[in-house]
Amino acid sequence: MQKRYLGHSGLEVSALGLGCMGLSHGYGPATDTRQAIELIRTAVERGVTFFDTAEVYGPYLNEEVVGEALKPFRDRVVIATKFGFTFGDDNKQQILNSRPEHIRQAVEGSLRRLNTEVIDLLYQHRVDPDVPIEDVAGVVKDLIAEGKVKHFGLSEAGAQTIRRAHAVQPVAALQSEYSLWWREPEQEILPLLEELGIGFVPFSPLGKGFLTGAIKAGTTFGDDDFRSKVPRFAADALEANEQLRVLLAGIAAEKGVTPAQIALAWLLAQKPWIVPIPGTTKLHRLDENLAAADVALTQHELRQIAQALETVKITGERYPAALAARVGR
Repeated sequence: MQKRYLGHSGLEVSALGLGCMGLSHGYGPATDTRQAIELIRTAVERGVTFFDTAEVYGPYLNEEVVGEALKPFRDRVVIATKFGFTFGDDNKQQILNSRPEHIRQAVEGSLRRLNTEVIDLLYQHRVDPDVPIEDVAGVVKDLIAEGKVKHFGLSEAGAQTIRRAHAVQPVAALQSEYSLWWREPEQEILPLLEELGIGFVPFSPLGKGFLTGAIKAGTTFGDDDFRSKVPRFAADALEANEQLRVLLAGIAAEKGVTPAQIALAWLLAQKPWIVPIPGTTKLHRLDENLAAADVALTQHELRQIAQALETVKITGERYPAALAARVGR
């Protein structure tokens, strides 16, 4: 597996990471713990050194699984986790909370669950409008000085928030959604990251499964699957977005690879400091995704994809309204 640096931070990771959320959260019942551990350890064997989790995934369960899985390889891997929420009595309600004292509590919990002495990359999961970002960055700066955290990251933050945070504590990476069917970061965020020397970690690089080609018009989702609440996965939107699935399938067939591999290779080709973190619960999908690191798209092919995308209009918002309000702040 090739390696990349996240911006100017000096943090080196595999060109593709593993997003671990789906093993415990968001897409139906949690994967059996032993199977989840096997998948994570297989990723290590395949050369993955970058693993992404968060306290909210479960909540808490995913960090425990990741911690157990990576314990034998701790000196060989980079673990990223996130703070930024408290939870209701049922552990289902997510309440924004980046107050300094809560950040410290969250980090202690994450260290314990991950069975580690230091968090390699600590993200603020979502910007908290009630807490100045300077205060958040200041607490993380102190945690870095104390040796509990190595690098600071933000997730789904807006441009001005990134600038303000970076002025207090250098931001190593921004984690936000970016893919062939969500290209909004190209407008303002990517130029800013390049200017400041910040790495970019796209989550949902496969469009929550849509870009694999497995989701078609007529596909339905269970109530415990997050996509059942996402406007972009509503029946009418899936039907409207079928054009993109067909287009991607054609490009992949011409290249002799899979649609997922085209989607990931396209992201890798955008900037050398971009590190996607596709998630999966299946070993064969893991191998398929990781093989994308060896798919080289020529400038001609990239132009062809860009021209083809201009003919496609994506239908549906990527978040329900309540969650959409939390991004881009």
